[in-house]
Amino acid sequence: MDILFYQSIKKELTENILPYWEKYARDTESGGFFGNIDNNNNQNKNEIRSIVMTSCFLWAYSAAARLFNKPEYLDMAEYASSSMMHQFFDKDNGGFFWSVNTDGTPCVSKKQIYGEAFAAYALSEYAAALTEIKKQTLQPYAVMDKALSIFSLLEKYARDPENGGYVEALTTDWKPTTDLKLSEKDIDCEKSINTNLHVMEAYTNLYRNLSIVYPEQKDTKILVGKSLSDLVRVSITKILQQNGHLGIYFNRDWSRIDNEISYGHDIEASWLLWEAANELSNEQLISEVRPVSVRMAMVAYEEGFDKKSGGFENTLINGKKDKTRIWWNQAEAVNGFFNAWELSGSDNFKEAFQLVWKWIEEYQVDKKNGDWFWAVNENGKPDLEQAKGGNWKTAYHNARCCMEILRRTGNAKI
Repeated sequence: MDILFYQSIKKELTENILPYWEKYARDTESGGFFGNIDNNNNQNKNEIRSIVMTSCFLWAYSAAARLFNKPEYLDMAEYASSSMMHQFFDKDNGGFFWSVNTDGTPCVSKKQIYGEAFAAYALSEYAAALTEIKKQTLQPYAVMDKALSIFSLLEKYARDPENGGYVEALTTDWKPTTDLKLSEKDIDCEKSINTNLHVMEAYTNLYRNLSIVYPEQKDTKILVGKSLSDLVRVSITKILQQNGHLGIYFNRDWSRIDNEISYGHDIEASWLLWEAANELSNEQLISEVRPVSVRMAMVAYEEGFDKKSGGFENTLINGKKDKTRIWWNQAEAVNGFFNAWELSGSDNFKEAFQLVWKWIEEYQVDKKNGDWFWAVNENGKPDLEQAKGGNWKTAYHNARCCMEILRRTGNAKI
């Protein structure tokens, strides 16, 4: 690969993405993050704040501190950690509230498992950063203990012991609920790809980082690994469909209740599945997941990738394709095609991730006001009605895209 490609990745991360959120995301009056930022970088101080947004900031800046060995990135991580613990943590029942008001009081207090997964994902990264970068001993234990407490709560209350996988949501005190919907764009369902994909992602990170903070807790790591392995198998046997796409919404028994293809989730899952299997170092699982990951990426390449422009498309619902280039789909396409290239050596995948990155640089990046546009049409025109940042858009997908490429290739120091 041309070194200029990796240099452009690093420049985008360190000179645009990470500085943007450091400058605009923090509401220092409340101690939280703004739930909505428009394309002129005006912050809405009245928008509620979500645990997903806050966790994503904690993860991103912890990961950046580790990748570049730069403690200054932990300033943002520490700010996010303080917000999580003082505003979102449920001291009575454990876990984290789904959202809080601008004054830090609970808004939606139910336990949305998607949000709990992001919290565990971020906390395990932060604990590892405190250990590696700050060389601390006591605080990383407390942080990792919070991540492990979420793991225990999910295993006790959210895991389906009969059918496998994890339910969508529970009440504040971890009881069944009919209030399941993740967002206004989603439907009420008992299980979804989104929730289970991010539980898998969280468990992968917890499994990876546990030994850094608690090298002696081998039995705990075995428990996390068993749950992660089970979820990988559920993903490739229940969530993945015969056509190479993922189902989106399901009943408890994994019977499907949607007619949607999400190209972004397909390509994201293709590399997250491989990451999970590879982290577990289970040769049998690796042999099962490798062809699955490559096939998922190939289906996404053939059906969701615009080879002419380099843009990666959005969805196919009831036979109607949405060709909008959503920011997170572009980021996941870079990672997914890069992963498939590493696994297969296919020049198609190599060309694809470079073309998607070219699209990002030319059209998705907001060269005037910073970071990336939420949505861009197939002709390269941004949708300025969509937020620049907030509860559903943070330094997560695009920062992770850049960090994953630099980490895999050892190019963080170029």
